Amino acid sequence: MAPHGPGPDASGPQGQGPHGSGPQGTITVARALELPALRRGLPEVVAAEDGLDRPVRWVHAGEAPNIASLLKGGELLLTQGLGVGPRAAEQRAFVRRLAERGIAALVVELGSRFTTLPAAVVDTARSHGLPLVQLHREVPFVAVTEEIHTEIVNEHYAVLRRAEAVHRECTGVLLRGGGVPEILRLFARFAGNPVFLESPEGQLWYAAGSGPGDSRPVGTDPLQVWEGLRARRADRRPEPPAGSVVADVPGGGPGPGAVRARLTVLPVAGPLAPVHRLAAERTADLLAVVLLRARQEEELTARGRGDFLADLAEGRVAPADAPAQARVLGFRPGEGPLLPVVMRLTDLADPPGLGPLEPGQGPGARESWAALAHALREELAGVGAPVLLGVRLPERRVPLLVGLRDAAERGAVAERVAAALRAGVERAWPERAGARPPVVVAGLPGGWDAVGSELRHAAQAASAARGLTDRPWHDVRSLDVDLLLWRLREHGDLAAFVDRVIGPLLAHDRAARPPLVPTLEAYLRHAGRKAETARALHLNRQTLYDRLARIGRLLGSDLEDPQTVLALSLALQARRHVR
Repeated sequence: MAPHGPGPDASGPQGQGPHGSGPQGTITVARALELPALRRGLPEVVAAEDGLDRPVRWVHAGEAPNIASLLKGGELLLTQGLGVGPRAAEQRAFVRRLAERGIAALVVELGSRFTTLPAAVVDTARSHGLPLVQLHREVPFVAVTEEIHTEIVNEHYAVLRRAEAVHRECTGVLLRGGGVPEILRLFARFAGNPVFLESPEGQLWYAAGSGPGDSRPVGTDPLQVWEGLRARRADRRPEPPAGSVVADVPGGGPGPGAVRARLTVLPVAGPLAPVHRLAAERTADLLAVVLLRARQEEELTARGRGDFLADLAEGRVAPADAPAQARVLGFRPGEGPLLPVVMRLTDLADPPGLGPLEPGQGPGARESWAALAHALREELAGVGAPVLLGVRLPERRVPLLVGLRDAAERGAVAERVAAALRAGVERAWPERAGARPPVVVAGLPGGWDAVGSELRHAAQAASAARGLTDRPWHDVRSLDVDLLLWRLREHGDLAAFVDRVIGPLLAHDRAARPPLVPTLEAYLRHAGRKAETARALHLNRQTLYDRLARIGRLLGSDLEDPQTVLALSLALQARRHVR
């Protein structure tokens, strides 16, 4: 069986407890036979040895011919054989009824009724796959019952401890400022299977896998799994597959039975056990508290789409799989190209509580992001094109995909999308009035095979564009030099280059007035045309000439030399990334 992912229950195989126990909260027939009380009876397995991994729910001892009618299934039945019957037909019927009842195993003590088990008993047990064990030595059944029941109780206690452990971890996530996505990802790792949170009507809010996209077992990508579940429901099979765990999240309305959401775990990477059901019920109660905050569902869907777009950008979603996964998230573009757009929030004058939701941040930050997701969705509804909107809290980014009719409308659509994004930020965070607007970058349109790398390129360009002159949106192609310099920001040579080329000028501006860097920037921006530079700076020509001469002396450079101009331009751009 597939191993557990990391988490509190990573001590044994998927769906099993330690030391040969069965699903959490039970022990197996094999484990029961290893216990001292039964071992003293010299047990011998005479049928269905391959069924010794069956879970033992309880132990029962009895001699009545109709004992099967008293059982519920999962029992290990101890008997001396007094109720088996003397004739072969009775013996076959006795074993068949036990097998049909679903007991774990039949253990017969030899001596009182049989010195050896009848062939009819052995053959029937073998044909029905019922483990049959004979004891060659007398043992006190009460001792066997007590010992096995103690083992089962210990296993149940271990289940409670494991469920409590994951509940503590989820609570810790909340206390550190995390929210529903972080809880669901933790629970998915614990269960080793995909986890979904959906509305009572079946709308997907968030999907979490049991590991990063590049380390998931084949066939366990959560959005692909959800597509299969949705197809199953469309085929009029509303219930999830057998072995799934479903827990209602309370709080959707008045009354104790109201449901706010539904937590579903599907056994696609390995079986689910009682510990997962118990932990899911406790996690559902925790999620109910989180979802009481306004607009949580809106933030959840936006974060789920942001995770998908991040996986697409990092190559964790294959282009062939991307359209189906996007449809699961409600994005159905036409046949035209896709336009990647990324908005990055500036670090200046953020409202209280806003941030990447790192450990230690409280609910105010989450409510702020939820308000943003809500406002952006409403503003983008008017752009006249299908949009897949996501949020990426750790990177403070808002990635989007926009469906175009053709590549020629890129500029017009990018203009409308950028205006909607900025309007959404202003609506959600009015306290940011006067702060530096967010940076919006539009990538190049293309198909699913290229849009992932374009998303990544646009996201990096949005980071590199911080500090540039504000404009409604940036064409990613205009940021190529800034992006190259931004990628070199951690390299010491870039800082050394800036210091070598314009260091004296920067030192002057720190100690004297008027500053000369703005003059040099304007001069270069106007390609050395002095009349235009003077008008832009509101200076007379003689004052400009004096300042340019001072700059030349400070740098020891000829401002008319093309190579010098190139070096100065690069150094001024690089300065933003090394400060």
